Amino acid sequence: MNRDAKSLREDIINEAKKRYNSFDEHLWAKAPNDFILRRGDNKKWFAVVMNIDRDKLGLAGGGKVDILDVKADSEMIALLAGTSGYFPGYHMNKNCWLTVLLDGTVDRQNIFSLLDTSYELTAGKRAEKR
Repeated sequence: MNRDAKSLREDIINEAKKRYNSFDEHLWAKAPNDFILRRGDNKKWFAVVMNIDRDKLGLAGGGKVDILDVKADSEMIALLAGTSGYFPGYHMNKNCWLTVLLDGTVDRQNIFSLLDTSYELTAGKRAEKR
């Protein structure tokens, strides 16, 4: 993992703590650096950070790349998927999740905005009524 990717992972973790009081959960023994971010109120995932083979996204070259999966509405997915750095959800429902490269292609502010959107979209019905 390159230094920028590690820094971006750390920034995502720090922003999740600050914005949503959410902490990284490392669920997979076979992928100890991959993690989810979960809402505190309803325990739903709103983000997943993984390191996957580049070819799983159709990217040229060997090796791996860090990605972020976030919940998004279908219009946003249709608008962004296929543009540089964005893909339909990897390993998630492609109609409800968006994958974002964490290699510097997408800037931090866009990533944090997508985290905000994902957090809101994963609110339960009770939280939405407030």
